[in-house]
Amino acid sequence: MPTLVLFGGGGDLALRMLLPSLYFLEHDDLLPEGLKVVAAARSEESRDAYLASVREWVQPRAESDGQWSVKAFDRLAKRIDYLAMDATDPDSLTALKEKAGTEDITYFLAVSPSLYAPIVNALKAIDMTGPTTRIVLEKPVGRDLKTFREIDQSVAAAFTEDQVFRIDHYLGKETVQNLMALRFANVIFEPLWNNLSIDHVQITVGETTGVGDRWPYYDEYGALRDMLQNHMLQLLCLVAMEPPSDMDPDSVRNEKVKVLRSLRPITKAAARKVTVRGQYTPGTVEDQAVKGYEQERGQASDTDTFVALRADIDNWRWAGVPFFMRTGKRMPDKRTEIVIQFKPVPHSIFDGDGRGDIVANRMVIALQPDEDVSLSVMNKAPGLDAKMRLQPIRMSLSWGMEGANARPPRRRIAYERLLMDALNGDSTLFVRRDEAEKAWEWVDGVSAAWRAAEIKPETYEAGTWGPSGAFDLMSRNGRAWNE
Repeated sequence: MPTLVLFGGGGDLALRMLLPSLYFLEHDDLLPEGLKVVAAARSEESRDAYLASVREWVQPRAESDGQWSVKAFDRLAKRIDYLAMDATDPDSLTALKEKAGTEDITYFLAVSPSLYAPIVNALKAIDMTGPTTRIVLEKPVGRDLKTFREIDQSVAAAFTEDQVFRIDHYLGKETVQNLMALRFANVIFEPLWNNLSIDHVQITVGETTGVGDRWPYYDEYGALRDMLQNHMLQLLCLVAMEPPSDMDPDSVRNEKVKVLRSLRPITKAAARKVTVRGQYTPGTVEDQAVKGYEQERGQASDTDTFVALRADIDNWRWAGVPFFMRTGKRMPDKRTEIVIQFKPVPHSIFDGDGRGDIVANRMVIALQPDEDVSLSVMNKAPGLDAKMRLQPIRMSLSWGMEGANARPPRRRIAYERLLMDALNGDSTLFVRRDEAEKAWEWVDGVSAAWRAAEIKPETYEAGTWGPSGAFDLMSRNGRAWNE
């Protein structure tokens, strides 16, 4: 009988994301038959008290999606057990062994990465890491290549690589997966997906929230390690990778590793030209006055809350095509998107005579706040004018919607897909060890270049799209951010 063990079962990630995801999978009859869920945490509370807490988190979210069902929640509740324990202590884990056994177990470590190695070591000590077990690690694993390897060596001593699932929840988003479908299931896009047709690519992850009381974590990681190392490099890999031979997990991940190996290192000499660090100061976000990072922290800091950079992929497909990435806290709005900017037509027969300017084609893959894929193309403006007038139009490519009353399917939590895949042993959307190592190696190079060049964060007012250097980065290259 399969078992899912949630270490950190009383924490924010479990209550806010994982348990609602399990509820929706239960609601849609997608959970494996006979699945048991054991939530493990340090808090001493009864199973009934824990289930009441789970319902407090799940019900409002399900109701907002029109998916609340008492019967579905009761079915999920029957699967759930709760154990108070110190998961780093082998003796404390004996109660878990009695409940879960030692086979067909998926462990989800929804805890601080500093606890990964101690928990894995404790599981191994009581023989709970057999060949039919799996372990899911929430990223980022470590804060640099050195600490990643230290943690991963402990994991590798207990689990084989095919048992390890390093999760990046961005890869569970429907639109991210749709990017692969658009590229590799349609002949009209893949022939254009190269430096002959594409001018540049932009990847933006903007958050309106600040760091707040998470500053101890952010002081250690910063925006570079928190967002760019995992989420943004994963998105870059999916845009830039070569077509895999098939959808086998290793076939897909092999191509992603090739992209990371082709990333041009950012050196001390190049750092000021191709990177920007930023930190927010007091300002206004969503009509609310907010503090700056240093005010939240209580003292001066060189931590980056914003990063923008130009990445170059040195291979035949992408030679000469810049990939611009930016991410930051306290942005004007919450936005995650990939912009594929195509080159303009080589010669316009419509120039002059008031026909309208030709705008180069652009594909926008939006992940947040709403998921959508759209393509901007030029079209004739309606009318009987003597001159043919042109206008850009936006075409939605999402969900196959047809008609004015068509509605997209429910927007799933990204963890729904990833939990289901982990339980089924499908590692396609998870990160392999060599992939994580190459990502850390490149990011460590950026960090080292900053130190060598003594690059400090530029300030930007909360509620703006980052420091002026981020706009200069684009203008120097003759481009502009999508706004």
